[in-house]
Amino acid sequence: MRRVILAAFVLLASAGIAVADMNVTLGSGWNGKSVPKGQQCTLFGGKGATPPMNATGLPKGTAWVYVEFNDKDYQPLSTKGGHGIIGYPVSGSSADLYAVPGLKGSLPGKAKVIKKARSSGKYASSGYLPPCSGGKGNRYFADVYAIDANGKVLGKKRVQIGRY
Repeated sequence: MRRVILAAFVLLASAGIAVADMNVTLGSGWNGKSVPKGQQCTLFGGKGATPPMNATGLPKGTAWVYVEFNDKDYQPLSTKGGHGIIGYPVSGSSADLYAVPGLKGSLPGKAKVIKKARSSGKYASSGYLPPCSGGKGNRYFADVYAIDANGKVLGKKRVQIGRY
């Protein structure tokens, strides 16, 4: 049993080395510390869109990049794309993950809503729900996944979006 656990650990550790090359950076006014003015949800006067990102070092075989948006401080939307999951088809080892509008089920370009936000009532969204805590200082982040054509996760990177 101990050898099986050790073998699994070695396998995971070696997979982690490959993933270590994957990097994601925010663009266009997003600094990871605070959500830029106007990028909050419409309920609080914004017209938020996803932060533009650049992903580099994508593992060989990556066909899609999925971005799961979450609110670390609001438990119902804190994991597994609580604020929505957006997918971008990619080819090669890098990708520009362009901004897409919040609250929309139909997106520009080839991006698509993989899973709409789990919010409901006046917070309901057909896609990505922009930060919507009303300026309470909630921490928002995105988990960025490299996915192959069969849906297998090849790599993952977390990026802090900022507080709102």
